[in-house]
Amino acid sequence: EKTMASSDSWKYVLSGMTLLILMLFLVQYLFIRFFKGQFYYELKYIVLVLFTQMIFILTTYLVFQLYPEWSYMIPYAILPIVISAFLDGGIAIVVYIITLILVGFYAPNSFEFLYTQYIAGLIGVFSVKKLSKRSDLFRGVTMVFLAYMVVYAGILLAQEGSIDNFSRRMISHFAASSILLLLAFPLIFLYEKMFGLITQLTLLELSNTNNVLLRDLSIKAPGTFQHSLQVANLASEALFEIGGDEQLARTGALYHDIGKMNNPLYFVENQTSGYNPHDELGYEESARVIIDHVLDGIEMARKHGLPEKIIDFIRTHHGTRRVEYFYRLEKKVNPGMEVDQSEFTYHGPSPFSRETAVVMMADSVEAASRSLAQPDEQKINDLVDNIIHSLMT
Repeated sequence: EKTMASSDSWKYVLSGMTLLILMLFLVQYLFIRFFKGQFYYELKYIVLVLFTQMIFILTTYLVFQLYPEWSYMIPYAILPIVISAFLDGGIAIVVYIITLILVGFYAPNSFEFLYTQYIAGLIGVFSVKKLSKRSDLFRGVTMVFLAYMVVYAGILLAQEGSIDNFSRRMISHFAASSILLLLAFPLIFLYEKMFGLITQLTLLELSNTNNVLLRDLSIKAPGTFQHSLQVANLASEALFEIGGDEQLARTGALYHDIGKMNNPLYFVENQTSGYNPHDELGYEESARVIIDHVLDGIEMARKHGLPEKIIDFIRTHHGTRRVEYFYRLEKKVNPGMEVDQSEFTYHGPSPFSRETAVVMMADSVEAASRSLAQPDEQKINDLVDNIIHSLMT
């Protein structure tokens, strides 16, 4: 150390450490860029990963410096569990490994530390997966603790040939580290608010039909509510087959038509008495009422604090299509006159994800299928093919 202090060696050491750290982050960048592109192009995901890594590294460094005896009480596995809840298991594992290597630069007994935390963290990710139920995290706590015990026993046997020196203090530290994984619950909630993201747990809560908006929809527009349930089932089944976030689509579909609550009788699924209020309006005014259910839905959703990912289903489920029925009637009664198409066109945008696109298609298919006089398998198949083709062109 004295030799280094009296020469320029410290500059080379610092340069070497910087180079090694940069290489680790380069590997992380390349993995996300080339193998997880859907997250690479969303800045909030990148910020979430880097922010979590920096907080984690800073926390462990302070504990190692100030309270080294507590080093194994830190809930290391919380890092991949939280990241997998928002992104996926692959990114969580890679980010966790790179973070562990960085922590290993200053951790005591680096090999034992890295091996122990590597196994525990991966077991945690495999146990929790996407954290779709609260019981998942409790299962993860148990599995991480068991992993700690197995690894600790293995290290003792490899180094000493027996487990006579099995330390109760280490067991208590491993137990504390595992129990502290329950902090993932408030941390995930905090991240949802900070980054505007959504997890499977929140989606499950939002899909509860006793929530205020869905309950109001079932009372004020029962036909629309039933329609939304069917769209949710169709969309989730389609995504189960082709791949995608089934729960996100199901939840988004449940809320996609909440704007119809403002004028429920103007939508055919709620007209049970034979009375149609559109008979008293002009075609352009009728189209405006139909189009406004999207804007009304967005306003309701924001008022009730729904996440933007759910609001996306409301704003995109008609895309930028026309209200074709009233547009054609307007042209029919005004032959030779130019009709302003903007008055009959939804504001959009068009769907921009697999889930929003599937919900748009399911919405159109469900609505159109109710008009079939004598539905059978062939008629329904033809109807679905025609609708999907028209939406794709």
